[in-house]
Amino acid sequence: MQKPNFSESIDTILKQDSRYDRDSYYFVREGLDFTLKMLKKNAQSQPAQRHVSGQELLEGLRRYVIEQFGPMAKTVLAYWGIHRCDDFGEVVFNMVEKGILGKTEQDSRADFKGGYDFDEVFVKPYQPLARLNASRHRIVTSTPADASYRGEKTHSPGPGKLSSGSN
Repeated sequence: MQKPNFSESIDTILKQDSRYDRDSYYFVREGLDFTLKMLKKNAQSQPAQRHVSGQELLEGLRRYVIEQFGPMAKTVLAYWGIHRCDDFGEVVFNMVEKGILGKTEQDSRADFKGGYDFDEVFVKPYQPLARLNASRHRIVTSTPADASYRGEKTHSPGPGKLSSGSN
């Protein structure tokens, strides 16, 4: 009997566990390839076949999500049913249980617990600086009227002139 292909294996998973969208499985598989290439680039000598730990895969997936979706990363992942690192672990272990991916004795779903906060890595880097600072500090804006009130010299366009263009 022929081994089922990737698509057929995902169909079987989705019949048993519909928490995650089909695309999440394809994305994690692509993210694993991305992670292997990333690790190979960073290593001096690399064995032909390398095992990727849960933490390495999480880091690779983080980078791959940002590369692929930028500021839409968290939205796309949520659409697929992935809301935290544990969900990546569930997708991975669903594929392990179907023989799509391999694992060692030390690998477990717990490797994906905690990980990183999706808001911190997928949302916060794309927020405007003023918005980030607003939560920590009062935003102070200065107008020419504020400067003259403080006794500072200001540049004024002159009487009757509202802009640098012609009136």
